[in-house]
Amino acid sequence: MTKKILLLLGANLNLVGIREKNIYGTVTAETIENDIKSYGESIGCEVSAFQSNWEGAIIDEIQKARTEYDAVIINPGAFTHYSYAIHDAIKGVDIPFVEVHMSNIHQREEFRHKSVTAPACVGQITGFGAYGYKMALNFLMNNDTECHS
Repeated sequence: MTKKILLLLGANLNLVGIREKNIYGTVTAETIENDIKSYGESIGCEVSAFQSNWEGAIIDEIQKARTEYDAVIINPGAFTHYSYAIHDAIKGVDIPFVEVHMSNIHQREEFRHKSVTAPACVGQITGFGAYGYKMALNFLMNNDTECHS
């Protein structure tokens, strides 16, 4: 049985490759999504992607993921730092989540150092650029994980 994994991207991540190239690089969000989908196929899983700048749409997608996916790779964007609603949504579904950030949030502005969503996830990958999504995919494909603590 093929694992189904959702790549869930939050606020402003549609502008990766366009905004703050010194932090996020020049590879576009569309290219990253296509690369992760292709990589997923090569390791035996089906990856779907969803991006929204709206917190409620992300929560709706998390709730849908409960019955449609085996796991989720999430980059909540700025929602990482204040969305207890997304944290609660992750805790409310019984599948593993891995939080990914392309930049090292711990080396950036002080307000970015704390993630309120990571404690609901099995782990956090930060600072490896777009490669972090592949790292998360490899983890989810090669480990039987508990959903969250």
